[in-house]
Amino acid sequence: MIDLPYSRIKDGILIEVRVAPRSSKREIAGAVNNIVKVKLTAPPVDGAANEQLIELLSERLKIKKSSITIIKGEASRRKTVKITGADF
Repeated sequence: MIDLPYSRIKDGILIEVRVAPRSSKREIAGAVNNIVKVKLTAPPVDGAANEQLIELLSERLKIKKSSITIIKGEASRRKTVKITGADF
């Protein structure tokens, strides 16, 4: 089981994320009101922050990057991330 707030759906889970690009650290900074705050060192240019978000979640949850999809908010700080293929 993951230690982040999530919603279960038919084929996986959804995590609400608020990213802070261009931070000094790359980390999951906690959760407030079921929204996970993630600090990223990458800038929000050409999808770099989105790629780093997927990479960080993959490392933290120990799942393949291909199991993680940003389904809402690709160009926004607030995103909805779908995770499939993992046993939660």
